[in-house]
Amino acid sequence: MTLLQQPTPAAASRRRRRPPLPRAVAPWAFVAPAAVFFTLFLLLPIAYALWLSFRGYRVSGGGAFGRRVEGFVGLENYTSALTDPEFLAGLGRVLVYGCISIPLVLGFALLFALLLDTPAVRARSFSRTAIFMPYAVPGVIATLLWGFMYLPSTSPVNYIATWLGAGPLDFLSTPFLYFSMANIALWSGVGFNMIVIYTSLRSIPTEIYEAARIDGATERQIALRIKVPLVAPALVLTGLFSVIGTFQLYSEPATLRPFTSTISSTWVPLMKIYQEAFDNDNLGGAAAASVVLAVGTLLLSSVVLRFFQRTTFGGDR
Repeated sequence: MTLLQQPTPAAASRRRRRPPLPRAVAPWAFVAPAAVFFTLFLLLPIAYALWLSFRGYRVSGGGAFGRRVEGFVGLENYTSALTDPEFLAGLGRVLVYGCISIPLVLGFALLFALLLDTPAVRARSFSRTAIFMPYAVPGVIATLLWGFMYLPSTSPVNYIATWLGAGPLDFLSTPFLYFSMANIALWSGVGFNMIVIYTSLRSIPTEIYEAARIDGATERQIALRIKVPLVAPALVLTGLFSVIGTFQLYSEPATLRPFTSTISSTWVPLMKIYQEAFDNDNLGGAAAASVVLAVGTLLLSSVVLRFFQRTTFGGDR
């Protein structure tokens, strides 16, 4: 049998004399790992992109012996980005796409969430999972799937339309291309937004609904006059996510580009930035365009958030 070793009086005395950790240091100790990762993976890349945006190549020397030298070019990259017709046209296409896709995605997400929250609904868990399932499909796979559905030679819709005498439909030509891409966003994005809104709906106390039913309110009146106003914060949140995601549009047009000649290599801003960085070897111009796009997204998101704060909450919060 082994006996436990008792601490000597001297060791016990040293342990008692050890100064306690200052209480002010404890919060910083917990925050330190997050601060380190925040600095390494967010602040430093942003600082590097800003530094690159003021750099560029100039030709040093003349004639056949001139060579490219990297150096400080001031605001030249920003001026080029803001006056580039391809970059500005891409921003316009993104705005058109957002005006179509965001209302559709949020509208259907709210509708499905309200339907699932209705007491008379059946198979609620199956319906919720079925609506959310497309969100689990990777964006490139979803775009390829719908791309084959849009191709005239493989589309079942085109087959039915031709059989009915309506002729082949070109889903990948302008202006139908915007609706085709919005349909992909609708298919894959409704489930996520519906879950956010539905979770907000389930947090509302049921006593409010019972009081409304006692007063004679119908389910439709309860949905429009009680549920929708109470889930307004969730709608604002999903709307903000949708605005940010719209300006990050890249995988859908890049994946559909081999299917049609309507989509150019600079169809949206991120495709233009990719082309400048890796095809034209213009890292400074790509960094400046990225900063312009990020600042534009931040400003538009702030405007949208402030607008909904005023209209929904009746003031600043």
